[in-house]
Amino acid sequence: MELSKILIIVLLSIGAIQGLIYAFILFKSVSYNKMANRLLAAILFLLSYRLLVQIMRLFGIGYYDSWYYVMIDLSWIHGALIYFYTKAQTQPRLQFKRKDWIHLLPVILQISISIFVRLQNLYWDGTKESLSWLGYYGYVVWMNNATIYIIASALIIFYTYKSEKLLQTIDINFEIADKKLVWIKRIIRSFLVYFSIVLLVLLVDLVVYTSANEGSYFYFTRFYYYPFFIGIAVLSYWIGLEGFSRRNDPELSIKTIVTKEEFERLHVISRKLQNAMEVDTVYKNQELSLNSLAMQLDIKPYLISKCLSEINQVRFNDYVNSYRVQEVQRLLEDSTNSKYTLLSLAMDAGFNSKSSFNRAIKKQLGISPSELKLKK
Repeated sequence: MELSKILIIVLLSIGAIQGLIYAFILFKSVSYNKMANRLLAAILFLLSYRLLVQIMRLFGIGYYDSWYYVMIDLSWIHGALIYFYTKAQTQPRLQFKRKDWIHLLPVILQISISIFVRLQNLYWDGTKESLSWLGYYGYVVWMNNATIYIIASALIIFYTYKSEKLLQTIDINFEIADKKLVWIKRIIRSFLVYFSIVLLVLLVDLVVYTSANEGSYFYFTRFYYYPFFIGIAVLSYWIGLEGFSRRNDPELSIKTIVTKEEFERLHVISRKLQNAMEVDTVYKNQELSLNSLAMQLDIKPYLISKCLSEINQVRFNDYVNSYRVQEVQRLLEDSTNSKYTLLSLAMDAGFNSKSSFNRAIKKQLGISPSELKLKK
């Protein structure tokens, strides 16, 4: 085997294997953004599978078999997946609506055309006359030209543009960390730039080469064919690495506009919550929940959540645990409690398990429970 082919196989294999590994990890992720992680996993899987098909071709395996066609028939879905990924990253608890399925029309069209073109093999006897006009030219345009990849690239460019427009509205409607916004834009921009280059090369080459060779053209023999897949391998490797490192990023919280009257109402609720914590010490109740506290204070649960979000900029569990952590610190300062274990003191403060206590200490104070005891 030629050295150049070996090098190509190595580069494509690195991108494909890395992409599949990260796709599996992201799909199995149970952290925040499960929908976004799974959509990115789907993108990585499809890109990696395409690379694997190409590697098989280099070994002389899989020429125009079902595995090859299945992959080709899904290439127009990448743009929609990128757009869905952006929506999932920027819209908490995203639920797909009926109108969202319209974005899958391109891949349905692609599958339909591909089936029609392949059916021409049933009638072809080696002559142009054996096929209908539509069948013959459909086969030539679909199989000999880069039509599939030109349209796939154009769709990706179109959907990355829509994704960037979506992000512009997100800046107004959502609270978003700078790092998260940069990461999403970087994903979108990488697809936009790369496939803009691919589309430009494909179109220029198609026009120039076809004109110079009296209409003769065969995409698979062009000089950029394997560099194109090497670029896909690099893109898969990089996106997989970044997606893996960002898989536990918290979801975005909706930023609502609060009127002056509503803000004052939330302040009243905030004072009631503070009184319940500091005077009634309800946080010591290990079974305390948002609903039980709401019932006790005769306040609707969503108003408590909204109050904590707007006034305290904190979630309910973190709010309660902050009082529990303070209580543990107070108990540790009392020398009469030295005979008790740290876990028993944590239970007295309202924690219901060792793991929840450990997480709270780490999150609230940035130290481990053992370090907390040393600081008493």
